[in-house]
Amino acid sequence: MSNIFWISLHARSIGTRIQEQGYRGLMLHVDALDTGRHVSHMTIIEFIRAFADDTPVAVVITDTVLESPGPTILYANPAFGALTGRDCTTIVGLTPRFMQGRETRRATLDAFHQALAANKPFHGFLSNYRPDGTRYRVEIDCRPLLSASGKVEHFIAFEREVVRRLGRPALSRAGRYVPAHVSNALLTDALRSMNVFHSNETDQMT
Repeated sequence: MSNIFWISLHARSIGTRIQEQGYRGLMLHVDALDTGRHVSHMTIIEFIRAFADDTPVAVVITDTVLESPGPTILYANPAFGALTGRDCTTIVGLTPRFMQGRETRRATLDAFHQALAANKPFHGFLSNYRPDGTRYRVEIDCRPLLSASGKVEHFIAFEREVVRRLGRPALSRAGRYVPAHVSNALLTDALRSMNVFHSNETDQMT
């Protein structure tokens, strides 16, 4: 059983083909809602906004155009605005590349690009920059958003600022960092069920 998180507003069998692919993704199946008077529809972005606007974890959704100048940000929650030092309403339409700077590692960016190009998740750490030039390290857990048919429709990233661990040597590469503000204890039950920020052997470092 793969770590696919299913969200359905109208229960129905979608099949097992996506489960058999064995990679960690998010399948969001947003069906029509019968209100009794008319049938209304909700987009994936509208659905995610309903729970992401208030989470302390930075959440950003992009399209799937990976080549420059893409991808394009389609949604960013207030926590993402606070993390990047920008008003989240001004971020939509930009590319996440605006956060990169002199010490953003090319090797990590390449690994990020390769994972998304293969429709696979990415978990790693990058050095990014705020508008005032402040450098910060960010933990990124990025995953493909799948349609009911299994097609990758968008990418969603969960992000939080991290700092170097002090004291005892880390037992793993990911253990070199600890959350700066948003600890695992502050993650919502939904994020925990998706194993957001769960480290693995493919983690990429700054």
